[in-house]
Amino acid sequence: MLQQIERINQAVNNFVWGVPAMVCILGVGLYLSIRMGFVQIREFPYAMKCTLGRMFKKQEASDGALTPFQAVCTALAATVGTGNIAGVAGAIAIGGPGAVFWMWVSALLGMCTKFTEVTLAVHFREKNKDGDLVGGPMYYIKNGLGKNWMWLAYLFSLFGVLTVFGTGNATQVNTITAAINSMLLNYNIISEDAVSVSCLVIGIVIAVIVGLILLGGIKRIGNVAERLVPVMAVLYIALALGVIVMRIEYVPSVFGIIISGAFQPSAVTGGVVGSMFLAMQKGVSRGIFSNEAGLGTGSIAHACADTQKPVKQGLFGIFEVFVDTIIICTMTALVVLLSGVPIPYGEAAGAELTIAGFTHVYGNWISIFTAVAMCFFAFSTTLSWGLYGARCIEFLLGSKTIKPFMVVYSLVSIIGATLNLGLIWSIAETFNGLMAIPNLIALFLLSKTAIKLTKEYFKNRE
Repeated sequence: MLQQIERINQAVNNFVWGVPAMVCILGVGLYLSIRMGFVQIREFPYAMKCTLGRMFKKQEASDGALTPFQAVCTALAATVGTGNIAGVAGAIAIGGPGAVFWMWVSALLGMCTKFTEVTLAVHFREKNKDGDLVGGPMYYIKNGLGKNWMWLAYLFSLFGVLTVFGTGNATQVNTITAAINSMLLNYNIISEDAVSVSCLVIGIVIAVIVGLILLGGIKRIGNVAERLVPVMAVLYIALALGVIVMRIEYVPSVFGIIISGAFQPSAVTGGVVGSMFLAMQKGVSRGIFSNEAGLGTGSIAHACADTQKPVKQGLFGIFEVFVDTIIICTMTALVVLLSGVPIPYGEAAGAELTIAGFTHVYGNWISIFTAVAMCFFAFSTTLSWGLYGARCIEFLLGSKTIKPFMVVYSLVSIIGATLNLGLIWSIAETFNGLMAIPNLIALFLLSKTAIKLTKEYFKNRE
C-alpha cells in the first residue's frame, strides 16, 4: 500500500515540481520584483527599521486580532521550522550543496512575493462571524478578483487543508522525534529496539499539547508564538555561529562548492548528483517549504494583525524570508558542510544529518541543546499551520468545522511520529506545490493592486 502511494506521489511530484513550476514560481517573483522596482532590495533598510522597531514595541491588540509582533511571530513560527533544519539537510543530500544557491535565488525573489501576499491579505481581509480578522489567498481572491474566480479560492483552501497535515504537522513531529531519539541514543538512555516505542509516546504527548493550545483560539496561539520564536531563533543561531567560528578557515571553500555545485553538481558530489535541474528543484522546493514565499500561508497570520497599513505589514514578509532563508537556512547549510560529517548524497536525509553536524563539532553533549532547539522550531510550526488549516477549512465548510478539524489535526502528530521520513517529505513537497499554483495565479492577476498600494504608501512616506 505504501509503495503504491509512493509511486503515485512521485509521479505527481515530478509534474508539480517540474520545469513549469520552476518557471512559474521564479517567474512570478521576478515579475513582481521588476514591476515594484525590486522593493525588497531598494527598501531593505527601511523594511528592517520598520519591522524590528514594531516587533519590540509594546502593544495590545483589539478583540479578534493579534498585535503586529504576535502576527509576525505566528508567521515566523511557521517559516522558521524544520524546513531550516531537516529541509536544508535533505536538499543538500538529494540535490548537492548547489541546492543552497538556488535557495538563495528563490529567497531573493520570494521576499517580494511574500511582501505582496501580506499586503494583499491585509488589504482584502474581513471579519468572520466570531469577530475575528480573517484573510489570506482565499480572501484576496474572493474580494479582489470576484465571483468568477471563486473556484480558485476554493482550490487553494482545499490544497491548504491537505497540505497542513504533511507540511505543518507530520514533518514537524517527525523532526521532533528524530531530535529527541538522537539525544536519547547518544546517552544510551534507550536502545535502537526502543526507538519505535519512543516515537509513539512522543507523538501522543505532542498531539495532546497541540490540541489544547489550538482549541484555545487565535489569542493563545499568538501568545505561545511570541514567547517561543525569539528564544528558539537566538538559541539556534548561537549554536550555528559556534560551528562557523570553530571552522572559519573552511568557510570560503564551502561557499565555493555551493556556487560551483549549483551549476556542476557532479563535480562536488562525485557524480552521485549530476543534474543542475535537480539541484535547482530541491533548492527551490525546500526553500519554499521553509520560507513559504509563494504558498500564501504566512499571509493568513498577518491578516490577523491589528493594523490599518497593508504595505507596512507587508514589510514583515521581506523580513521573514530574509531571516528564515538567508540567515537561518544558510547557517544550517554551513553547519552540515563545515562539520565534516559524511553526507549521504542521493539518499533521503533530515534532522539527523544536521544534528550529526553539530555533534561532530561539539560532541555528544550538544545533542541536548539541538533537541531542545528543534523541538521549539517544529512545535511552534505545528501550531501556526494549525491556524492556517483552520482558516482554510472555515472558508470551505464554515466555522462549525474548525474544532473537529483541530482534533483531527492534533491526532496526525501520532502518524507523523511513526511514518517513514522520505515519504512524508515527498508528500509534503507535492501538496506545497499544488497549493502554490492558485496563489501564484492570484498574485499575478492582483499585481496591479499591490503595485498601486505600494506606490501610494511610499509616496505618502516621502
